[in-house]
Amino acid sequence: MLDNAKTETKIYVLDTNILLHEPLAFMSFKEHDVVVPMTVLEELDYIKDSKKDVARDARMAIRSMEDVLSDATPEQIISGVSMKGLGAGDTAPTGKLAIFSDHSMDKSHQVFTSNENDNRIINAALMLQRHKAPRPVVLVTKDINMRLKAKGAGLENVEDYRTDQLVSDIKFLSKGYYRFEGNFWDKIKSVNSHTEGRDTIHTIERKELPDAYVNEFLLDESEHFAAVVEAVDDEQVDILDLSYERLMGRRAWGISPKNIGQGMALHALLDPHIDLIILTGPAGSGKTLLALAAALEMVVEKKMYDKLIVTRNTPEIAESIGFLPGTEEEKMAPWLAAITDSLEVLHKNDENVNGSMNYIMEKANIQFKSINFMRGRSIQNSIVLLDESQNLTAAQLKTIITRCGEGTKLICSGNLAQIDSNYLSPVTSGLTYLVEKFKNFSGSATINLDGVVRSRLADFAEREL
Repeated sequence: MLDNAKTETKIYVLDTNILLHEPLAFMSFKEHDVVVPMTVLEELDYIKDSKKDVARDARMAIRSMEDVLSDATPEQIISGVSMKGLGAGDTAPTGKLAIFSDHSMDKSHQVFTSNENDNRIINAALMLQRHKAPRPVVLVTKDINMRLKAKGAGLENVEDYRTDQLVSDIKFLSKGYYRFEGNFWDKIKSVNSHTEGRDTIHTIERKELPDAYVNEFLLDESEHFAAVVEAVDDEQVDILDLSYERLMGRRAWGISPKNIGQGMALHALLDPHIDLIILTGPAGSGKTLLALAAALEMVVEKKMYDKLIVTRNTPEIAESIGFLPGTEEEKMAPWLAAITDSLEVLHKNDENVNGSMNYIMEKANIQFKSINFMRGRSIQNSIVLLDESQNLTAAQLKTIITRCGEGTKLICSGNLAQIDSNYLSPVTSGLTYLVEKFKNFSGSATINLDGVVRSRLADFAEREL
């Protein structure tokens, strides 16, 4: 199986979760060879017929591998079939794809004797390591515990799948704003300014702000200057002068910002020219409350949109909303308690809180929807609030974004420190992809809210625990 001669290349053994995370992942290892254990194919076969949201990814992975191996003989599949010409172009050096029959392994040489799927995959990688030396054998899995087990069992090379990571560390993720040291205008050598109505636009040479991108906010330490980038080209950058006080004076549905981060978020949320708002930050920073307040302001007061659709990712809901009695909204309600809590906060001063909430839910046409039923829809002239989006993959987020039709604004909020998925990390979360991929899209804005305003207790817990 595979060639021992190419000692300068590696043999990558893929776990099932890699192909569910990215169905075409086996094509991403350039000149190196890729081995898919038979156990992985069995897991994909089971998942492809399930009701899980990843069933589509399992089917895509199976079809893609079949395209490579369809004309090969059983002997060729075991020894490896060249993937030359796939993905990277005909001239790029490309390795082989092989299927490893881990069921036929001699159990006397196996480290793990139990029959769990993870153990069988690790045993396969260990056997390849013994028989293919000195070629390095690398197990690639997104399962942290499996990586620890493999290392403990003697596997020398174990990795996470990093080919698709846009940032190496979450600290490098775009925040949506940049704070200059000292005074902003002291750093600018030349500027041309003009007014458009009540707005003042400053045009600055691109070399003065080489890393600026559209809808990025600019601040300094004076707590007076604040601006947002309106346009960028190779020669210049146009910025809209907002001022610190103007941002802090924004209001939506009776809510005012408690810090400059919330001020920037409200400005972006209320901007009709921005179709995608991404709110990141710790628990208690006000992401959901601000999003809901801005949505109610635009739907009820300004009548810019027809309805508000609220959804979020949960493992149970993503697979099925069940067959027990109740509407989709009633079944989703327990998972969207954060939204109803925020509604209560927005109407806490009303004499009849429940009556006010029911009235607003009807007036704003608020709909609680399962993320599982978003595929295939075309949502027009609505605001879609996607909460807890840090638990979604890039593919799942793409499914939701491509549902947004003309006149629809999507608000994605999430806390990258609270990922519940077994196979996602802050750098591989779909929310991270969204921030980086849409950074230069003129119809999107990102704001990282870095202050906890829920309570002094929540603030202390976020900083100290």
